[in-house]
Amino acid sequence: MERTYIKDLEQKTGKNVALFGFVHILRVQSKIIFLILRDITGTVQVVIMKDNPVFGIAKGLSHESVVKIYGLIKAEVNAPGGFEISAERIEVLSVADPELPIPVVVKTGEETEAPIRLDYRWIDLRKPEKSKIFKVWTEFEKGFREYWLANNFIQLYPPSFMSTPSETGAEVFEVNYFDKKAYLAQSPQFYKQMGIASGFEKVFMVAPVFRAELSFTTRHVTEFTGWDFEMAYINSHHDLMDAEEDMIISGFTSLKKSFPELNIEIPSKPFPRIPIVEAKKILAERGISSGEEHDLSPEEEKGIFEYVREVKKHEFVFITDYHKSKSVFYHMRHPEDNDRSRRADLIYRGIEVTTLAQREHRPEILEKQAVEKGMNVESLRDYLNFFKWGCPPHGGAGLGPARFIMKILDLPNVREATYLPRDVKRLNP
Repeated sequence: MERTYIKDLEQKTGKNVALFGFVHILRVQSKIIFLILRDITGTVQVVIMKDNPVFGIAKGLSHESVVKIYGLIKAEVNAPGGFEISAERIEVLSVADPELPIPVVVKTGEETEAPIRLDYRWIDLRKPEKSKIFKVWTEFEKGFREYWLANNFIQLYPPSFMSTPSETGAEVFEVNYFDKKAYLAQSPQFYKQMGIASGFEKVFMVAPVFRAELSFTTRHVTEFTGWDFEMAYINSHHDLMDAEEDMIISGFTSLKKSFPELNIEIPSKPFPRIPIVEAKKILAERGISSGEEHDLSPEEEKGIFEYVREVKKHEFVFITDYHKSKSVFYHMRHPEDNDRSRRADLIYRGIEVTTLAQREHRPEILEKQAVEKGMNVESLRDYLNFFKWGCPPHGGAGLGPARFIMKILDLPNVREATYLPRDVKRLNP
């Protein structure tokens, strides 16, 4: 008999089915056992009467044991979900130790502390509300991929080992690589741009990103999955903002179709765009200030979001035209103001989720800006060679999908939206 998923039971009412899953809840009474079975699609109540030959098997089960149950499905108004299974046969596929390190069924207000749950992440993820996080992530990425594929983007798969750090600064993991030093990629930046120099014109990547940041905030981890894209023949960073708006709308459209219960709104175009100089003035008028002249603090990100939500009726805002001191060496400067870069950050519900910029594709200017940033030009020679034999004007973005999911689902910490989080203190499981 073929397996039936719990989500498909309604169409098989009155028939015998074979179900696979975990023992979610087990209530043993003298004459009847109620077993709640859980698979990846949902839960269903299974009933075993005292005179049933499998009563003894069911009575000896432990929570989270894995079973195969054959039985008749019937409508039952009083059962959770409106259906129940009258069990005819139970096969125990895997016995769970009765002493669970963390509970899967959690009473309100009794959730285990996050560090302990993360120690037993594979059990934590059995909770339907936890597995839903990654179903949402999958559907959100599906929407982005639909946009990328419909608009002729090519997927590339970058390496994680690099001979030179891809960003300015010390937040890089250095590793031994045979007889030399290598670095874990802070982004696939160089390799996206190589794709443009290769003539691919539009590329996207889904790849790990490593940041050696001594940070203990709710928004930072040392390794995360990045979504990156790069586009040729753009006129400015505004072309990139236009494209990302369409990607996000495609992602939200996919989500709304598959998860109507999330009650999310598909954002409207165009997203508000505010130069950082103007954003600083708005924040100052609202009594929000920071010691950083050319960047936004987390408090300022929240403040500008509140402004945009109140005044623009939007949950997204691009902060544009950053000072060159807050831009990396490969960002193109404004021709009319060399102190400003063609860079923008996207803020969603009070947190930065994207950094994008037009790249400098002229090798002589690129090398000059690297020198200004105090970088070793010779160590960048392989990268600079990408532009030596012709490269189209281009730009791109790096997105943090875990931050998107964190805000979409109103999660307290980006680690909850990360399958196996890695931070300053965590390398397990």
